[in-house]
Amino acid sequence: MPNFDTKLAAFRTKVKTGAKPPVELPSMPSAAALEVAQLPLWPDPIRGVPNSVLRSALFGASKRGKRAYLQREPVASYEGTTIIRTGPTLDQADLDVWEQCMHLARTGGLGNRIQFTAYGFLKAIGRGTGKSQHEWLKDAFARLASSVVEITDGARTYFGPLLHHGTRDETTGHYVIEINPAITPLYGRDGWTSIEVDQRRALRGQPLALWLHGFYATHAAPYPVKVELLHKLCGSSTKQLYHFRAELREALARLEALDWSWKIDDADLVHINKTPTASQARHLLRKRLDGTA
Repeated sequence: MPNFDTKLAAFRTKVKTGAKPPVELPSMPSAAALEVAQLPLWPDPIRGVPNSVLRSALFGASKRGKRAYLQREPVASYEGTTIIRTGPTLDQADLDVWEQCMHLARTGGLGNRIQFTAYGFLKAIGRGTGKSQHEWLKDAFARLASSVVEITDGARTYFGPLLHHGTRDETTGHYVIEINPAITPLYGRDGWTSIEVDQRRALRGQPLALWLHGFYATHAAPYPVKVELLHKLCGSSTKQLYHFRAELREALARLEALDWSWKIDDADLVHINKTPTASQARHLLRKRLDGTA
């Protein structure tokens, strides 16, 4: 068997004769060198949600019932956004859970572990804390973890699960959950919207009103939208547009409690007037000053 010196001499000969030396692989950066992804630090009464999520049927206005399981199915979404989903259909209650997860993650940096109790989490989203609600929460986390999405919003794309993974202590109800830090680009500048928790809770149990609230919250000054487009974007299970229009009128009437006003004109266009948030008001002012409004 050749000894080490013989092998080393052979290697040097190869180098001299033009043979390529082994490629040196780059070393992996240390954990300290990795930058922690950070969500915007919105205040406690607010939930920050990507516009691409609120302007689509990803968390639809579906009613209670059996959930479909989709395999790489496109999700109805607003222009400029494409969403492909694999997993169970998600509703507005699932959105409450996902919003709260992102809310907790905003202060620790995505990828870090967020810890909470089931009791505290349920209280935070305005639900009861009995046994049935604890079981519902388990189901909601399972749905989010099994939902793999591909969301493209302009030049930004995220693909992966909505909930990375987690653990649960069955004795104490203590959860430890992680969110994929790769989702951060969806919260880029002008890529997300502030949702007021109190307003959303006032609409609880009204899936279409909740979806409309989120959709129109993404617009500083909403422009008219066809009833047919809203029917598509909200993921309604109501087949006939005639029946959906009646449901839409009822849902819009519930938004009047938020000091919103609305009408559906003869061209079947929905008009919404609402007070913009502080950041939206600044956005509208900049547009007027720039002459683009």
